[in-house]
Amino acid sequence: MSGAKDRWADLLPRALSAVVMIAAGGVAVWSGGLIFNAMIALCCGGMVWELVRMLMPSRSGTALQLGAISAAAVLLASLLPALWVLPVLAAPVAAGFSQISERRQYFTGFALWVLLAGFGFIWLRGQMGMAWMLWLVCIVVVTDVAGYFAGKAIGGPKFWPRVSPKKTWSGTASGWIAAAIVGAVFAGQMGQGFGFVILSVLLSMASQAGDVAESALKRKMGVKDSSALIPGHGGLFDRFDGMLGAAAMFLAVAAFWG
Repeated sequence: MSGAKDRWADLLPRALSAVVMIAAGGVAVWSGGLIFNAMIALCCGGMVWELVRMLMPSRSGTALQLGAISAAAVLLASLLPALWVLPVLAAPVAAGFSQISERRQYFTGFALWVLLAGFGFIWLRGQMGMAWMLWLVCIVVVTDVAGYFAGKAIGGPKFWPRVSPKKTWSGTASGWIAAAIVGAVFAGQMGQGFGFVILSVLLSMASQAGDVAESALKRKMGVKDSSALIPGHGGLFDRFDGMLGAAAMFLAVAAFWG
């Protein structure tokens, strides 16, 4: 009995934190414009701060500086013409590369991922509209929720025990099924075809890939969470790694298909 209780011990703080995040995120998504852009910029800055702290725990000042620069870069990129986006987003990465003496490859790859995916959210909300933004968010949320409950309730073989010991194949597949259902609902509302359902599953997979990538980094650095900012969830990176994966995938698909 105690084992069953321990299995669900983190549900209450996780749920309460999720309610707060959904409320804050909902207001920002609904508002759009500068409010949404600023929220995304702050989240990106926070994730870069967490990234540097994981890579170089003794350099808290450097982590804070690079986090602030990254947030400013994302917000500035959202206000400038498209020609300036990549140079502006690359600036904090270059600054970090010059200051970080160890594990530079991890910082470069993950920081670029965070900043580009963050800008992808801003582009999606600004250019495609709120319905598309809500669709992507719902895909990631149901993938995570279905995976969490199915993994806890069904269990079974682990998905990739060396990198993410808690993830199971039952939870992973349940996330795909949930994403397909959400895709079908939004497809009907937005006048899209079956390809939209397939895209929804691909984004679900990308969100899981983002989760696995962040888990691999934490395992490499020997940390459990990216930080302790969010009760029940760890840090911003722990909570939004799936969002980053989905946003990066959508940006790639949009760039490929024009």
